[in-house]
Amino acid sequence: MKQKAITISLIKKNNNIEDNAAVQRMTSLEIAELTGKQHKNVMQAIRNMEPAWEKTAGLKFQLGSYEDANGQMRPCYSLTKTECLYIATKFNDEARARLVLRWQELEMDQREALEWERWKARWSQIERPKGSIALLGCTEEEILDEADDIIGEELDELNQRSDDCYTPSEIGKPFGLEGRDLNSFLCDLGIIQWAKGQWMPTRKFMNQGLTENRSVVIHGRNGRRRTVSRLVWTAKGRDFIMNIIKQ
Repeated sequence: MKQKAITISLIKKNNNIEDNAAVQRMTSLEIAELTGKQHKNVMQAIRNMEPAWEKTAGLKFQLGSYEDANGQMRPCYSLTKTECLYIATKFNDEARARLVLRWQELEMDQREALEWERWKARWSQIERPKGSIALLGCTEEEILDEADDIIGEELDELNQRSDDCYTPSEIGKPFGLEGRDLNSFLCDLGIIQWAKGQWMPTRKFMNQGLTENRSVVIHGRNGRRRTVSRLVWTAKGRDFIMNIIKQ
């Protein structure tokens, strides 16, 4: 358990959110933990693959250290995503899948953190009426609560076109379908597709007045709020879907 905590702290140290140019990294400790391999074997695999990487990329892997359970300093590698996935070519399919999913999680957390930093920067530049809270000295929750008012006004304006639209859950409910089930059904029919982190109509069904995008604020895994776009259906789109289901 101690090594796991150290692994996480090393990743955060190398992923300085305040520096937008920071390179996100994963240690050989976490690679070993994710893949179910002994750390010494992961280290040996990295050493064996380093000469070919250095010859092609012109760089060695970054070597660091960590404190083990006995308080002794031990070597470990700190790898970028590209380096990590290069090493993973020697692993089996399941191990590679675990690494890919972990990188996806890390990148999502980084995007959420950067979005929070952008909101703080924007909030600090907004002129607020006398008596409103100031950024300095406020808790993150207080800032977010007041920022919700600003975000809400922007979303109201942004979502005017989707006010009278229907969510997949609303359309699927009369047929006993949840939103995700209806989306999967429509995807199988080639009506919508998952692209750029959201559902959207395929080319054949674009610009037919069937859909709109609705922006909503959600909570990420780290508790921070972020804005995402959701596909919703116009009255014409709802009738289109219902006719397909009834066939």
